[in-house]
Amino acid sequence: MNAKVPPHAPELANLHSPRFQHPFATAFLVVIAAVVTAPLINLVLIALDGDAELWPHLAAYVIPLATVNTVLLLAGVALVCTVAGVGTAWVVTAFDFPGRSIVLWLLPLPLAFPAYIVAYVYADLLGGLGPVQSSLRALFGWKSAADYWFPNIRSLIGAALIMGFVLYPYVYLATRAMFQTQSVALIETARGLGATQWRIACDIALPLARPAIAAGLALALLETLNDIGASEYLGVQTLTLSIFSTWLNRSSLPGAAQIACVMLLAVALLIALERYGRRRQGFAGLDMRPGGAQRIVLAECKQWLALMGCLLPVCLGFVIPLFYLSGEVIVRGLLIGFDPALVRHTLNTVLLAGCATILIVVLGFGAAFALRLLRRPFAAACFFIAGLGYAVPGTVVALCLLSPLVAIDEAINSITQLLTGSRVGLVLAGSSAAVICAYVVRFLAISTGLAQAGLARISTELDDAARIGGTRPCGLFWAIHLPLLRPALWGTALLAFVDCLKELPATLLLRPLNVETLSTYLYQFATRGNFEEGSLAALLIALAGIGPVIWMVRHAESARPFSAHR
Repeated sequence: MNAKVPPHAPELANLHSPRFQHPFATAFLVVIAAVVTAPLINLVLIALDGDAELWPHLAAYVIPLATVNTVLLLAGVALVCTVAGVGTAWVVTAFDFPGRSIVLWLLPLPLAFPAYIVAYVYADLLGGLGPVQSSLRALFGWKSAADYWFPNIRSLIGAALIMGFVLYPYVYLATRAMFQTQSVALIETARGLGATQWRIACDIALPLARPAIAAGLALALLETLNDIGASEYLGVQTLTLSIFSTWLNRSSLPGAAQIACVMLLAVALLIALERYGRRRQGFAGLDMRPGGAQRIVLAECKQWLALMGCLLPVCLGFVIPLFYLSGEVIVRGLLIGFDPALVRHTLNTVLLAGCATILIVVLGFGAAFALRLLRRPFAAACFFIAGLGYAVPGTVVALCLLSPLVAIDEAINSITQLLTGSRVGLVLAGSSAAVICAYVVRFLAISTGLAQAGLARISTELDDAARIGGTRPCGLFWAIHLPLLRPALWGTALLAFVDCLKELPATLLLRPLNVETLSTYLYQFATRGNFEEGSLAALLIALAGIGPVIWMVRHAESARPFSAHR
């Protein structure tokens, strides 16, 4: 007897035939991948074309010290992020104590602050003329710094501590998500055999969470590499700061490109370590029973220890800077004596971040949709390349984009001169478009990642059924995908907008003359030594970041929680 053939079998068989390869989608992915890779290729060409006499000086006096400082800074930040992020994630996941529900919302909040703002705050608080040391001198009768010892916040250790307490939420969010989805059966079996919570954490939870810890640490360390404001203000000569000073102070673009190439090796190493850390990532043993593993209710003394341990990083990374900035705004009358220029700078910031966010969302979701249509290894490779920009620090992105933007401007001027007999001047380079291009290259990975995760939740059977019915790809996206992707789309827009809002290095290097954003406006005060006068701008940046952080917490808590147990 012949098997009955499904009525739509020919159509299903032809869905991935050459007729359905979508050349426009292929071209779209190739162009986006080229937009990310072309600047990096240009960076290498600039470095190879550099001054032969400058490289020995950089190799002997600049790069070694900057490399050592960068490695030590990354090691310090990694240590702080691991202890604070993994420790708090395990405490709030495995134990029940008063205030836990509040702590869950507070722990990620330091992400609302850029590291350079927190560095400015603590440098003022803990400096020789700051309120902490002034209070100590008044309390104990000390006359000068020679009468006592106080740790220097403007140091490598100070920078590592400050950045660590700002960036640990990357590790916390990733690790907590992994803890929430670990096998309930393994944990309950270990408890039944008499294993303590310490043994469960060391032998089960942490080994299974290593991929998430590696991913969170990679994000935190990439943000550390991108920083320029905190390291400069605290006196730590990193590779990023060396690129900045070589380009602007020594007027050597090739020299800066050579240092940037060395820095890209560090970035590649971080990415390789992150990939290696999750090379065996999988979901075997996932227990889908409702309620999850039971949380242990701590004894009274341990409850307070757990609460204080979770509140410590929140206070250091968020509460203290927030209250300090609010106090400075009130004491200095920055609301009453409002600087009118701040309105213009705020509008510039919102306009640049808004335009970049629209492009990031459109390009990222378009690339994810094109990959879904093609389902080919080549498309997946282009999609992966499109997301590499986040791994490149803003200083390097600015350096990479300069020559391509100038080349595009020259082409535009050649065309306009041929058609009209006159040149239009700089269109991209030296304009706000350059800043927007840098934002798009740097943060496109946010959009591609969330869009791909959102599309993964939509069954491909819906696509196949619609295409069999004659629905074109555009109609498929607007009628089916877009309504289902709205949460991911809004989340992407929020995260991208705030990241653009906080970005300092690329904005500082590419912004047009006489154009300031909130971050560069604040940076000008910090370089003049009167950061307090820019407290209102810093507070506006931080308040804008709270919304996206809350959005991340809501989605992180959508995972199955552990239930309380005595």
